[in-house]
Amino acid sequence: MEISDTTDVYKSLYSELEDYEKRGISMSVDGYPASPLQIVQAHMIHEQGNYMRDYVLDPQGYIESLAFVGLHEDYPYVNETIEQ
Repeated sequence: MEISDTTDVYKSLYSELEDYEKRGISMSVDGYPASPLQIVQAHMIHEQGNYMRDYVLDPQGYIESLAFVGLHEDYPYVNETIEQ
């Protein structure tokens, strides 16, 4: 992926998260409250790994909060293959 492509991905993520923040949706990274900028920075630093999004919905089905959980090598499911 080229640098400009990567920059576009991070800009898009920031814009998406900023919209969530404007709607009052709380966000976190690895269990800690985080702003859109902090989440994008975590993604940039943690480039070699992945983050899983965990959406918490209210009873009406609207997003109540959004958590990003870092999938590290020691995460129980990272190295498992899915049996079909």
